[in-house]
Amino acid sequence: MALEQDQKRGIREHRKTLAIVTLVSLSSFQYGLDFGIIGGLQAMVGFLQVFGQKDPSVRLGWNIGSERQQLIASLMILGAFISSSTAGLTAKYFGRKMSLWIACFGVFVSTALMQATTYVGGLYAGRLIIGLSNGLLMTHAQLYIQECSPGRYRGFGISIFTFWVSVGTLIGTVIDNVTSKIQNRKAYIIPLGIVHVIPLILFVGLFFIPESPRWLAAHGKFDEAALALRRLRPTGWSVADELDEMKTTLAAEAQLQSSVGYLTLFKNPIDRRRTIISVLGLTSQAASGAMFVISYGTYFFEMANVGNAFENSCILTGVGVAALGFNALAITKLGRRRVMMMSGFVVCGLTQLIMAVIYTIEPGTTRTGKATVGLGVVYIVAYNAMISTYAWLSGGELASQRLRSHTFGLATAIGFFGAWLTTFTAPYFINTLELGWGPKYGYIWAGSCLVAGTWIFFHLPEVKGRRLEEIDEMFEARLPARMFSKYRCTGRHVALDEKPEVVHVENGSSNGGEQA
Repeated sequence: MALEQDQKRGIREHRKTLAIVTLVSLSSFQYGLDFGIIGGLQAMVGFLQVFGQKDPSVRLGWNIGSERQQLIASLMILGAFISSSTAGLTAKYFGRKMSLWIACFGVFVSTALMQATTYVGGLYAGRLIIGLSNGLLMTHAQLYIQECSPGRYRGFGISIFTFWVSVGTLIGTVIDNVTSKIQNRKAYIIPLGIVHVIPLILFVGLFFIPESPRWLAAHGKFDEAALALRRLRPTGWSVADELDEMKTTLAAEAQLQSSVGYLTLFKNPIDRRRTIISVLGLTSQAASGAMFVISYGTYFFEMANVGNAFENSCILTGVGVAALGFNALAITKLGRRRVMMMSGFVVCGLTQLIMAVIYTIEPGTTRTGKATVGLGVVYIVAYNAMISTYAWLSGGELASQRLRSHTFGLATAIGFFGAWLTTFTAPYFINTLELGWGPKYGYIWAGSCLVAGTWIFFHLPEVKGRRLEEIDEMFEARLPARMFSKYRCTGRHVALDEKPEVVHVENGSSNGGEQA
């Protein structure tokens, strides 16, 4: 059994798979780098001279209107929403690797456009295209990691993925800090040039790794899936046993519903439950308000006149990287989804609330500014260590095998929509040219954290250390969320007690379901 194999082998035996997972996880580095760079550009004189306006009322002497600020940040997320929402279609026609190749090419084109243009329309186009590329990178990279990782190291793989997001953000912020002293276009052209590096490494590296075996199996390519497993698994691993479990799971899922498509996600109670939990689990990270801190941290610190905005932002991101590094090391032993996420939302909600209360009582003072920076550090530690990784994990691991592309694509798209909504509306609240709430914006996010934490307590199952096939078995048994952690899997699928079905499900359809 694959379960026995999984328990007997550690990191050393799985080093080949973990190295491949680390390569693919670099997709998120590009996403984080983009956020770090773009967030800093909006507080950079060289950038504001081209795309902003003079404003003697602020320390820089330059500012940017809220409309442009909204579009620069939100067009990327809009593009990511569009491409991630079509993950089921790209999975059908291209697979994981080809989708990642297409995304890398899109990054090259969009970044070159943003470097070359001096027109805001060109900048907007570049932001939209890089958003489309980032959506493919973030969706298909995580699907690949979840489908290729051994059950006990799936959390580790996704923690490395989220770790690279913060590392990328930190490096982008540091580069901005260095080039911000340049008083011409080179101030932002140089940071944008760095964006080309990681997609190039990923583009070349993809030639040397296999396609996802579970994607191949779901498309009926069992011989190719077996070859992929042999490349991923250590010597002595029973590939036949793992492949048989995939076939059994696909047969059980096909018995429940043979069609594959977006409508299928909600047709039967089991798929409907899994879809809702996956979507809400992933999008819970948007409920934390993290996009507000990530996208506008440098600008916010600059307008708050709290020391050096770039340095404060680097400190904030650096602490977040450390938190994610600790999480990557600890998640295999300590990574209980429910406990970590509930604790994270409590801390994030309290820090946002305290920040808002302090600013309400004593706005604009040096003491309030220092408190804002300190609470921001506590917030980002809690978010990175206890929410981010586990939210992404939930979105992918709780979906059914045959519908994973569609479910995770939908969850990611809605997550990006939540992020877009935050980045689009935040300027109205924090920009001094609009409402000028500043840290009082935290009142909204404190309430949002309370709602998210409550939902997790009642509805999110605990699946730490479980293989994807075991998770399928527990959902088919219709266990309540609180029973998942104690359930002993047998390898028996309830759906197969009635009648075995075919295992090739993603290329066929019935009942009018949309194929993918």
